[in-house]
Amino acid sequence: MWKDGRTNWDTTTAVFDYGPLNDLNSGFQVSFASRMHNGDENPSEIYYANGGELNLITNSVSPKGGLTEKMAAAMGMKANLLPEVSLMDNAPKVVSSANTGADRLTSNHMRNFMECIRSRQQTNAPVEAGYHHSIATIMTNAAVHTGSKVTFDEKTQQVMANGKPFKY
Repeated sequence: MWKDGRTNWDTTTAVFDYGPLNDLNSGFQVSFASRMHNGDENPSEIYYANGGELNLITNSVSPKGGLTEKMAAAMGMKANLLPEVSLMDNAPKVVSSANTGADRLTSNHMRNFMECIRSRQQTNAPVEAGYHHSIATIMTNAAVHTGSKVTFDEKTQQVMANGKPFKY
């Protein structure tokens, strides 16, 4: 962290365990790493899964890093490779009145949101997706500030650190 008065970190790695707390072998793990520093004018996001990668630098999906036949067989599983897809090819052109100066995918997202406000239709991404993303963000913040492993209590809908609800 730069020693310039900031109170949040600029480099982080978070590991999330998904699945029942009483049987971690039946769940899965997700790791998230982020670095932010001065002078980086080319931000990037790449997401990996057992099917491959979602690359938001190139706006593409590919089987890169996915579970091949050989790797799958060693674990008693089946191969799982995503097809090559260009997200830009599937994104319709944006009408200039809806363009906020962002990239085409962001503009399309905002356009979908505004159209759904007008039509009262469901958005492409439901509000629950945003809620679940915010839980992960709050959990990461709680872990950094407490130095502890944190959990999410489904029943109370609270982030728990050291057996107590996290308070910032």
